[in-house]
Amino acid sequence: MNQSEPTSTAGPRRVLLVSAGLSQPSSTRLLGDRLAEAAAAALAEQGVNATVQAVELRDHAHAIMDAMLTGFASGDLAQVIEDVTGADALVLVTPLFTTTYSGLFKSFVDILDKDSLVGMPVLLGATGGTPRHSLALEYGLRPLFSYLRADAVTTSVFAATDDWAEAGGSAGTLPERVRRAGRELARTVADRAPRAQASQDADAPFSGTPSFEDLLGGLAG
Repeated sequence: MNQSEPTSTAGPRRVLLVSAGLSQPSSTRLLGDRLAEAAAAALAEQGVNATVQAVELRDHAHAIMDAMLTGFASGDLAQVIEDVTGADALVLVTPLFTTTYSGLFKSFVDILDKDSLVGMPVLLGATGGTPRHSLALEYGLRPLFSYLRADAVTTSVFAATDDWAEAGGSAGTLPERVRRAGRELARTVADRAPRAQASQDADAPFSGTPSFEDLLGGLAG
């Protein structure tokens, strides 16, 4: 096998975008869309099919607060959590307020099981008014997902207001950072079996275990 090829291309991958943008339309969602599309395009270049699904946390804000209070997520939010923890990769984007991630974003992370993102490939992004806050990704978001033992790619992407000024950012700045981050996430994802396949493989050692009915049948004979 050529060393540049992914080690496992069996089965499609599912990239899930989680946006904590509060407005609609949202520059945070726009950044997330570009990051997810860049990752899917980079996976396609490696011969790996990928689907992109998006979740807007603003649509589940009340349910997230209820889950914070009760310790239990239900309805659509329960499905969102299942989708997040079952994805092959996550693109996580949040606006920054007073130099840190939004309360909505943190509240959603807080209702996830602490072990649910272990080893999960993650691409981090954030938006804000000024480039002065760009390091918040490194001293705020990255430590959070290191604590959760997620596998965050090296490049995180911050988009300030000026980055959107010239058709989404001038050449060599925002578009290039988006492409680089997408390629990094794609490499991480392509080198692993699809999450659904990995789960099946984990159950494989028990596939030959006789059923209860077989055991009873043997005794009856």
